[in-house]
Amino acid sequence: MTLIKRVGKALAVIVVVLAVSGFAGHQYVNHVEKKRPVVTLAKHPEKVLFFYCDDCPDCQSIFHQIYWHNAISHNIVLINMNQPQNRHYIQQYQLTSVPTLIHGKQRYSGTNQQRIKQIVGD
Repeated sequence: MTLIKRVGKALAVIVVVLAVSGFAGHQYVNHVEKKRPVVTLAKHPEKVLFFYCDDCPDCQSIFHQIYWHNAISHNIVLINMNQPQNRHYIQQYQLTSVPTLIHGKQRYSGTNQQRIKQIVGD
């Protein structure tokens, strides 16, 4: 077997492994997005609050970015507003739309990447 064929096969294996890993990672994040745990914010006083709905297209468009940032920094609380027991936060935080990020006095509702990075600390 020539060197070119061996390198080609090795690259093919690497590409397949990366593709499968990427797909599995994507599926896992989608699974996390659909979870609806009850969140107690008193346990997270200094964290960024990310209010979203798992069936909201705007929320879905930024969820992966938020999730992976949080996987590294652990500074975001994910709050799915489709969980009925989380809905009391609508009044408490005067939420008018999702996705909404709140950190201290900073608040942003929308999908602008630059504004999200400012809030989450990128």
